[in-house]
Amino acid sequence: MRTSNLNILAFETSCDDTAVAIVKNGREVLSSSVFSQIKTHIEYGGVVPEIAARSHLNNIFQVTKQTFESSNLKLEDINLVAVTCEPGLLSSLLVGINFAEGFALSRDLELIPVNHLKGHVASLYISNKNLEPPFLCLIVSGGHTQIVEVKNYVNIKILGQTRDDAAGEIFDKVTRKLGLDYPGGTHIDEIADNGIDNFYKFPRPKLQKYDFSFSGIKTHTLNLINNLKSELIIENLLASFRKSVVDYLIFNLTKAAQDLNYRKIAISGGVSANKLLRETLELECKKRNWEYFKPELKYSGDNAAMIGSQAYYEYLNKIKKVK
Repeated sequence: MRTSNLNILAFETSCDDTAVAIVKNGREVLSSSVFSQIKTHIEYGGVVPEIAARSHLNNIFQVTKQTFESSNLKLEDINLVAVTCEPGLLSSLLVGINFAEGFALSRDLELIPVNHLKGHVASLYISNKNLEPPFLCLIVSGGHTQIVEVKNYVNIKILGQTRDDAAGEIFDKVTRKLGLDYPGGTHIDEIADNGIDNFYKFPRPKLQKYDFSFSGIKTHTLNLINNLKSELIIENLLASFRKSVVDYLIFNLTKAAQDLNYRKIAISGGVSANKLLRETLELECKKRNWEYFKPELKYSGDNAAMIGSQAYYEYLNKIKKVK
């Protein structure tokens, strides 16, 4: 079985981004295309599953064509096909899965199913060529907030996760309450940079081990908005809110690293693009003399390159088991 010079065509449609990429040997991105549906979902204040699925269906062929054109590769240059299989919006996932299955069958190629969260971990391999497991990773996005132990390229262990809202989810809910457009993360960064980050005080839930609960922070923020009204200083509110979320994430992550004696720390997922989170975690790691890894901004959100990267290691692991 072939293990080198593998060109993997990967598809990612777990939420509202139609993404296709071609990745060579898990680390080299030959082409990556993403069609964003943000403009479509802004008027609804969030992702509408059926609209997202319909958009995937309308755009996946064109995005695939664009990916091939920018890579200068032909159909016969593809050796494997990969697709996000879980977790995500079922109707959106099915569009990518069906398209990938059809492509694989038409070319008589093997199809590698990839877990979306493992894909976010793999985004780190693309951006950090020398990074190898084991390491500790904080995966934080609009749908997920987890601290995972990356034992090897195919096995991750969840050490802690949110019991209610994800970090990115409360960003969107707070900005929606303030009348700002979806998605909320970018707006929060722009406004919070002009505020005082300790002006308002926020609770920090204390749960067992490394789990998170963001519902208290969310409720406290919404109550401040409702109660203060015209007296509310939005810049200070969002600066204080953002800092409380970032401090909470880093507190649990550093606790897990200390308890398990990890000195190699990483962050991934859409919220890893948050400027304060990236900078604060980097400072924390420098202070403790830990190695710190983060994805390039273009690979922090949903993309197919990370799926192609993870598929490579899943394929190698499968071959190893067969041998």
